[in-house]
Amino acid sequence: MKQIVAIIKPYLAERVVEAVRKGPIEAVTVREVKGYGRQKDQLDQYDETEYSLAFLPKVEISVWVEDTRVEETITRLSEAAHTGRMGDGKIMVLPVARAVQMIEIGKPAT
Repeated sequence: MKQIVAIIKPYLAERVVEAVRKGPIEAVTVREVKGYGRQKDQLDQYDETEYSLAFLPKVEISVWVEDTRVEETITRLSEAAHTGRMGDGKIMVLPVARAVQMIEIGKPAT
């Protein structure tokens, strides 16, 4: 199993989540984050508001998929998040170590 982490522009989050939901996935999480990359001192527009790019608002989407579905999921993510402009984001693929114990919330540990 792999965890795919995508850092994308906030206004693309719903489109990206919809794209990855079309494939077989184990789980998805979405978080609001801030960061910057190569664009550091440039200005950009997000929802008609200018931001100083010390730290830009971004969204982090984590998707857990079986190893055989990694390339398909990356393709869906990148196609949905691509605008062709600087700051489209990054995609990282991380190995998932075997879970020693997983407990569902609301259920007793066994």
